Amino acid sequence: MEMTLSKKNLAITRSAADAAEFVNAVESEGGCAMPLPTIQLVASSSKISHDYMDICRSYKPDYTVFMSSKAVKLLFDDAKENHIFDKVRLAVANTTVVSVGPKTSIMLENYEIKVNLVPKSIFSSVGIGEVFSYMSRDKNKVLIPRSGASPPFLKDLLVKEGFDVRELYLYDVKPHQGGDIWEKFYAMLCNGEIHGVVFTSVSSVRAFFDIISRMNSADIVPLLNGTTIISIGPFTSEELNKLGINHYVSAVHTVGGSLNEIRLRI
Repeated sequence: MEMTLSKKNLAITRSAADAAEFVNAVESEGGCAMPLPTIQLVASSSKISHDYMDICRSYKPDYTVFMSSKAVKLLFDDAKENHIFDKVRLAVANTTVVSVGPKTSIMLENYEIKVNLVPKSIFSSVGIGEVFSYMSRDKNKVLIPRSGASPPFLKDLLVKEGFDVRELYLYDVKPHQGGDIWEKFYAMLCNGEIHGVVFTSVSSVRAFFDIISRMNSADIVPLLNGTTIISIGPFTSEELNKLGINHYVSAVHTVGGSLNEIRLRI
């Protein structure tokens, strides 16, 4: 393997626990990975698994769409804590399960949920829309358990395609409190020692700037525009555009795809 990331300092807007794939890949090529814990999840209620069961009983969805591994873990871990895991798993399994991508699919399989449909290559709302464009409208009830911070694009798209869509907000996000790793990152960025940053979601972009603004009031945009910035997908890209951040969009909307983009651009 060509060590294209050798001696490169690369950050990603994910916690260390969620950035293992990124860290392993960068370090295997002789680079230094810097996971930045950017957002914290806040459950929308203390009984989200009961909320899920309530909507399943009343709405009787034909499809369940999972847009992140976090939504999967939060739902099923809450179901375990509330002693209704088997009921939630059966309710999900009785629908056609649609996963946004490989990481979410793996998480579902960890809870013994069979994934029926996954986008072929575009692991985002756009890819989910393509999956549903081929589906019969005879069964058209779609339930999406997701973040309250998610944009309405997918729901609007599926409604236009003739589907009846309900969203169940499992959690909201808030910016991380910061800490030593953020101080280190900012110092390295100011010194021109950060070679690339991968932004992984709209929420992570917003939280990133919130955290940095609490550390220093100086304009960080020129510093970021002096390094290689990668957006994992189109909605994240839109948020970066609003802030005037020069960046590249990963052709494949995964961590692996973002790393490939870095290799091309760095």
